[in-house]
Amino acid sequence: MRSKVTVVGAGNVGATLGQRVAERDYADVVLVDVIPDMPQGKALDILEAGPVLGYDSLVIGTNGYEETADSDIVVITSGIARKPGMSRDDLIRTNQGIVTQVTREIVRRSPNTILICVTNPLDAMVQLAYSVSGLPKQRVLGMAGVLDTARFRTFIAQALGVSVRDVQAFVLGGHGDTMVPLSRLSSVAGVPLPKLLSAEKLAEIEQRTANGGAEIVNLLKQGSAYYAPSASVLQMIDAILLDKRMIMPCSVYLEGEYGISGLFVGVPAKLGARGVEEIIQFELLPEERAALQRSADTVKELVGVMGI
Repeated sequence: MRSKVTVVGAGNVGATLGQRVAERDYADVVLVDVIPDMPQGKALDILEAGPVLGYDSLVIGTNGYEETADSDIVVITSGIARKPGMSRDDLIRTNQGIVTQVTREIVRRSPNTILICVTNPLDAMVQLAYSVSGLPKQRVLGMAGVLDTARFRTFIAQALGVSVRDVQAFVLGGHGDTMVPLSRLSSVAGVPLPKLLSAEKLAEIEQRTANGGAEIVNLLKQGSAYYAPSASVLQMIDAILLDKRMIMPCSVYLEGEYGISGLFVGVPAKLGARGVEEIIQFELLPEERAALQRSADTVKELVGVMGI
């Protein structure tokens, strides 16, 4: 029996993710969106690519939630982007309402699902989904660190003229300009990154990584990134459905790890069939730990706005 992956929000990130999962050919896909006929049209288009690319995944689109029942994984991408003149608090409260409703509808029909949140502000929205869902902490997580690390690895590979596959790196912390790229613990083919690049160049790459999303928004003029974000969620889905037990940075619930409690923050986690199988703790330098704490404090402030 095939696994079932539901993607709530069939915009650029959601629809591209639906296509990527369908092409994996290990799960059926449900695309959910409030816009009439839009998810149905995108789902049919993805379905009709199957004979060409050789996958048999069933892909359906819907404006409701009945078709999502018994989903193994649900990815929440729905929400609005911050618009000109909109305050941060307005954005949070608007997306709070959306994510709350979506989470309730999903968990009512798929009580054993694993929730992956992509809606921004990411870490705060994962905290909200956890609070609303009542699911165990192992089955609620957020995608951000995989994307941030992918950007970090891309820029490192470009600077050194090497394959991205030879670059190992981690970005910790909340998804935003307070994220913590760990250059000290990053490497290229086993060689520590600080031995390959100057401190100035590393600082430049770290800053570009922190501003990675904004850079793409500025280039596109309208909309935001979706190819790399959808690929990042796909890697998490692969790890869970195929029980790969891959270690990747995700927004997960901390209970004392890294000195942080009661909060979702991006740290390395082992992902497998049960969701978050283990939180991996690095030995951080005092300045790195302080930076991670500052990032966590920013997340805590956002959570406070929602009153949860």
